[in-house]
Amino acid sequence: MTTVEIIFLGVYFSVLCVLAVYGSHRYRMAFLYYRHKFKLPTPKGSLEELPRVTIQLPIFNEMYVVERLVESVCRIDYPRDLLEIQVLDDSTDETCGIARACVERHRQKGHDIVYIHRVNREGFKAGALENGLKSARGEFVAVFDADFVPSPDFLLRTVPFFSDAKVGMVQVRWGHLNREFSILTQAQSIFLDGHFIIEHTARNRSGCFFNFNGTAGIWRRGTIADAGGWQHDTLTEDLDLSYRAQLKGWQFVFLPEVISPAEVPVDMNAFKSQQHRWAKGSIQTAKKLLPTILKSDLPLVVKREAFFHLTNNMAYLLMVLLSVLMPISMVVRFQHGLYGTLFLDLPFFVSATASVCFFYVAAQRERGVKGWERVKYLPFLMSLGIGLAINNAKAVAEALLNQQSGFARTPKTGAEGKKVVAVKKAYRGSKTLMPVVELLFAAYFTGALWFAIDARIYTSLPFIILFQAGFLYVGVSSLMQGFAGRVKLSDAAPAVNAAEEQARRAA
Repeated sequence: MTTVEIIFLGVYFSVLCVLAVYGSHRYRMAFLYYRHKFKLPTPKGSLEELPRVTIQLPIFNEMYVVERLVESVCRIDYPRDLLEIQVLDDSTDETCGIARACVERHRQKGHDIVYIHRVNREGFKAGALENGLKSARGEFVAVFDADFVPSPDFLLRTVPFFSDAKVGMVQVRWGHLNREFSILTQAQSIFLDGHFIIEHTARNRSGCFFNFNGTAGIWRRGTIADAGGWQHDTLTEDLDLSYRAQLKGWQFVFLPEVISPAEVPVDMNAFKSQQHRWAKGSIQTAKKLLPTILKSDLPLVVKREAFFHLTNNMAYLLMVLLSVLMPISMVVRFQHGLYGTLFLDLPFFVSATASVCFFYVAAQRERGVKGWERVKYLPFLMSLGIGLAINNAKAVAEALLNQQSGFARTPKTGAEGKKVVAVKKAYRGSKTLMPVVELLFAAYFTGALWFAIDARIYTSLPFIILFQAGFLYVGVSSLMQGFAGRVKLSDAAPAVNAAEEQARRAA
């Protein structure tokens, strides 16, 4: 074996090792979740009187969902003289007229609701929120994105936690209005369930930092100001503000039993755009704040978790590198009669793969999902995660290279259950050349699959198929939905989790 081949295999196994470490971190999240599962958050005291609250609704070109949002927020159970609603509209299309008319209707019904329209998008969502604070009268500020349908008891279940003067923010769990729309929305819902049910609970109850998710949460206004306000030098202004606030000593509370249903993207390109923004923003935030966190006097366990949380998307760069190296590695070792060393791959792959399975099965178990329903989407989840690697690796690279980009909103369609209205082309995810690259990777793994079968390297087949299927699905879906003019309609009845259905009916 040549020196080049030895170096190649060294790089390959190093990549596998780092990915296995990030994958195995899910075991720690699950461990912390079960260790603190019954440490239920409760208000430390009682408020002498209910405080004034401002609800901010930042929107940009949301003609299909803005009325649903405003109507659900106006149904929130809270004294009207203590509740102010701001519709912060940066729209450039028909949304302006729809939102303005909707606000006027509810204002005439006695709601304290105002329509604020900006002629520029300076700072994007962060800029809109900061602009709204200039005229807001609330001591506390709740935020809901356009696709959310908060339940009427949202404020009555979150505001009491601010009886503790140290609490700066309360976040509730996202539900999913259109979980059953397609296999893609099922997968997204399971991804988000893992993030909220397992990760948020584990971090919050173990004393580590966790983040406001940009919506379905409520802030103490003084906390926002103390942390430096909304800033727009990253694409994840929510993550950025969350860490700055907790570095200042503010405490956050997560309420998994309180659910705010929302829409997940039904379009692959919209989903990829959302993932790109989240991945890029998290690395931007890591570059901005991680040095301060690591130099602080915070406990080691908090620093370690912050490192994994903020740098987790770095794994996508390694995933792309692994995708290039894995078939070549298989050929190199086989040609030198090192077929047996293929088994060295298994511990690394299994440590990452098994952790994904355990993590998301645990999340579905906590949702009350039974038996086969917990596991039937796992192969697709793993393939989809791999298929997104190129899209998200590009986002990470842009962040590392300080390449700036605008805040690309995630298009909303008003989807609920399995039914959604047809939408304008402008409300679909943008088309890029990325699907071509993804399909090239799919073709690359098709060749690797042929070689593995011909050489009888059967231990590699499951992993090769996962990579091939992931890149093929993401690439083909992106192309097909990019050229499609409308979202497919279906009149089938929705089938959602009982807790989410209850939240929807209450709204």
